[in-house]
Amino acid sequence: MTTQTQSQSPARARPLEEVKAETIRRAGKLNPLDGVRPEDGTLVANALTSLDRDEWAREWSKLGAKAAAEAQQLEKSGGDKKKICDLYTLAFNYFRIARYPCPISPATQAAYESSLRNFRHAAKYFDPPLEIVEIPFEGKKLIGYLQVPRGIAKPPVIMSWGGVDGWKEDRTKAHPLMHEAGFAGFAIDMPGTGEHPFKYTDPQADRAFSAFIDYLLTRTDIDATRLGVWGGSYGAYWAAKLAHTEAARIKGAVFHGGNAHYGFQPEWMKPALTERASVAIFGPIGLYQSRSRAMGVSSLEEFLKVAPGLSLKTQGLLDKPSAPLLCVNGKLDDQAPIDDIYVLMEHGNPKEARIYPKGVHMGRGGGTTDEEIWHTIVNWLKLRVGK
Repeated sequence: MTTQTQSQSPARARPLEEVKAETIRRAGKLNPLDGVRPEDGTLVANALTSLDRDEWAREWSKLGAKAAAEAQQLEKSGGDKKKICDLYTLAFNYFRIARYPCPISPATQAAYESSLRNFRHAAKYFDPPLEIVEIPFEGKKLIGYLQVPRGIAKPPVIMSWGGVDGWKEDRTKAHPLMHEAGFAGFAIDMPGTGEHPFKYTDPQADRAFSAFIDYLLTRTDIDATRLGVWGGSYGAYWAAKLAHTEAARIKGAVFHGGNAHYGFQPEWMKPALTERASVAIFGPIGLYQSRSRAMGVSSLEEFLKVAPGLSLKTQGLLDKPSAPLLCVNGKLDDQAPIDDIYVLMEHGNPKEARIYPKGVHMGRGGGTTDEEIWHTIVNWLKLRVGK
């Protein structure tokens, strides 16, 4: 895919002053700038002179490099392991923000590679240990992060993934909650993101999910016959799809803030990609660039042409048997239409839903936090999967 510049993009960008204000408002508190120090937002905002994504990447990467150097120095001197882990995690978050929402240039790609490197340095100190799983698949390699809680013999497992900007490293933040509920956590990248070898529209993407399930069933330290799946944002689509295509092997699936049918139609998709995206820090341009990259398309016209074919209704899946499915989103989401929850509930097996009336994308906002939503989801999975 050839990345379009901001001047060429059909999508609107937030003005620089708005991006600066959002950077200050969100730093250390709100997605995607959580996990860093609040004062960092002011520091970076004051340094920005343009909307150039490489400039954004460079400013956040400076902070990442400093935190990584501190971690390395402490590591060499045999310092406190928790502090080393915290510093590497801080460096990861700086570099994660630097590549946000996705690599579209040399500087953002370098930031992504640095984020991976620092996350894996931090992961050496995780408790319970994090295992990097590599699965050969059709000449490629599938990668996931498995964490098995201590003291539980053969726990059930939740396989989770995010959307176009929150990747498998981010998904491990929910693992402690999973462990508390008695689950192992297995975080992967959605097709078209992170280290996933296939694009969102590639027919092999479906088979890759099945290959992950095949692998989990070979493990003797977990019980993958009790498997839950949880897809977030643009990745929620795959959870709804797997609930139908892998109904026999999944005990519960969570469709969290995603598209199933209406959200893939041009009349919804075009304004969502070019005009709305109110929660995206760079505005619609960031959503357009990251979704286009995931889809493997190079123009809005191509996007609008291929997206309708992803509809689960058009594919004839929705009236087939499905695994238990929980649908979660904010009623005011302008990235994924609430109507896609209703279309899932209007077909096939009865479904369950939690709609946040004041929530926006993923249900966030209106006084509801990610952690509250995660608790709701994990408690539902415990009822459906953890038996």
